[in-house]
Amino acid sequence: MNRYIDQLRIKIKQKKAKVAIVGLGYVGLSLLIRLNELGVKCYGIDIDKKKIDLLKKGLPYNNFFSKNKVNRLKIKTVFSTSYQSIKKSDIIIICLPTPITKNKDPDMKSINDANKKIQPFLKKGQMFILESTTYPGTTNEIFCEKLSKKYDLGNNFFVCYSPERIDPGNNYNKLETTTKIVSGFSKNCKKLCKEFYQSILNDVHEVSNLRTAEFTKLYENIYRSVNIGLINEMKIICDKMNLNIYEVIEAAKTKGFGFSSFYPGPGLGGHCIPVDPFLLSWKSKEFDVQAKFIGLSGEINDSMPYFVLNKIVTALNKNKKSIKSAKILILGVAYKKNIDDIRESPALKIIDLLLSNHSNVQYYDPFINKIRINGKKEMKSLKKNISFKSFDLVCLVTDHDLFDYDKILKDSKIIVDTRGKFQAKSYKVHIS
Repeated sequence: MNRYIDQLRIKIKQKKAKVAIVGLGYVGLSLLIRLNELGVKCYGIDIDKKKIDLLKKGLPYNNFFSKNKVNRLKIKTVFSTSYQSIKKSDIIIICLPTPITKNKDPDMKSINDANKKIQPFLKKGQMFILESTTYPGTTNEIFCEKLSKKYDLGNNFFVCYSPERIDPGNNYNKLETTTKIVSGFSKNCKKLCKEFYQSILNDVHEVSNLRTAEFTKLYENIYRSVNIGLINEMKIICDKMNLNIYEVIEAAKTKGFGFSSFYPGPGLGGHCIPVDPFLLSWKSKEFDVQAKFIGLSGEINDSMPYFVLNKIVTALNKNKKSIKSAKILILGVAYKKNIDDIRESPALKIIDLLLSNHSNVQYYDPFINKIRINGKKEMKSLKKNISFKSFDLVCLVTDHDLFDYDKILKDSKIIVDTRGKFQAKSYKVHIS
């Protein structure tokens, strides 16, 4: 018998285990909301004071989260920028970002800082879970090696890894209905981790070790990155051959096996796909392996804003217009539709390229009031009632559902469509 295991198991089963979540982004706050719905006592920790102040008032900090659900959090959840509440917790979950540097190496600053800050408040009997997407070996190298000097891991302290699977803007793949991958430092760690997530989610899948779980998450995102790179390259080839890539995709989809549809776009954005593949390509060098597909797909996807720029130049020239001083409207600057997140958005690069070519650029995004280009030039979104006729060219970058596409098609002089919403329904549309 192990009293630490028994006590934690009972608390999990009775929904009495107190949970501290470090990092209240899409992942952390989604998990917090789910736990709150089940009556679990939680502590929400984030170093962003503005975010914490909003959550304390019951207000969401972006449009991904329901106002009603966030408002309910203020009744039972304790929000803070301090890590002290970890000492009151039974389970600590880290949901922090793992970006990459300009050289595409992992930037582990947030993870390392959190590791230092939680250490004084840890105690025997707790379970630690890392949910951040990261390279294989992170949990062992950063956390287990240090914790094993103070605790008997698997017996009086439990270390686990369970990668997040959040899809911002998608209302169908919900947290509680998406299968959760879990693993741990030992059998006891895995078992407790599995029991915890089974108590709050519908389905849990256990893998053999921490590195396998870490690798699985990267593989999921690399699969998407490589296939997006492939379809973007196919779009470029179709453009040269004067073929409609969207017609090709729809035809290929009729095959009932051996094909999954991916769609081209203006480039990659967000907190996962443009970043995560390079975590593995960096780590693979340690094993003398060159991740060729990762590098190639990254190059193709990074080049797409330049392809869009070329389409804009070509479309203007066909209409006897020069890109210099042309009045151009960018529709949508979020990295994907129906959200207010601009991280790594290709729209920012496209705008930067247009400004470098001395275009007169404006944008409209119903979710994003203002942006900053290259950390310098600030731009504000136009209001809803736009005169599309007043622009030489309209470029659809993010296909928000709130856009009036009939009006855009009717009133615009020239459209460069990077999302296939119009599919050359008119001579004025240029597929990009």
